[in-house]
Amino acid sequence: MASITFKGKPVKTIGELPELGEKAPEFVLTRTEMEDVRLSDFSGMKVIMNIFPSIETPVCAESVRRFNAVADQLDNTVVLCISKDLPFAHDRFNISEGLDSVVSVTELRNQDFGNDYGVRIVEGPLSGLLSRAVIVLDENHRVIYTQQVPEISEEPDYESALQIARTHGYESTIEEVCTKTFTGEHARLDDSDDACDDGRTGKL
Repeated sequence: MASITFKGKPVKTIGELPELGEKAPEFVLTRTEMEDVRLSDFSGMKVIMNIFPSIETPVCAESVRRFNAVADQLDNTVVLCISKDLPFAHDRFNISEGLDSVVSVTELRNQDFGNDYGVRIVEGPLSGLLSRAVIVLDENHRVIYTQQVPEISEEPDYESALQIARTHGYESTIEEVCTKTFTGEHARLDDSDDACDDGRTGKL
């Protein structure tokens, strides 16, 4: 279990985020058009997963805006915004905000995502929802970056996730593992020791 906080009070998730270098689990999530989508549908593309409790809260909504603002600038990359909200809530938000560069998906028909990716909150007032986390996959859907945001009410480290998505491609190898664990929250694959900082520099 991962230990995080919600407004300063400790809560736990069902498990840990996927390990760096491992193949990301397949999933079935539902788009705003009520169509199911799988990870394999994005074969050959890098994937950024922006995971959060609910689009109906200010911090979650801001994370979608922030990723939407840069999604079109990322080469061969899809940004998934993932929560347990109904697809209608995501669709209403995207329309009202004029957002169309991210792909909003929810745990509607299949509940395996939160468990398989270790982001299901299992105690506290948000129990059952998804924790705030960011996971980046390369084109082979191998995990190259993770952040379990330690305080649910805080925004994720956008720039670290975007940097790793911009700089990694098919040429990355499993040996390029950054062995540091960033304050227990960040982890990334990178191609030089110099890039293995504490995960906090350049934070937006």
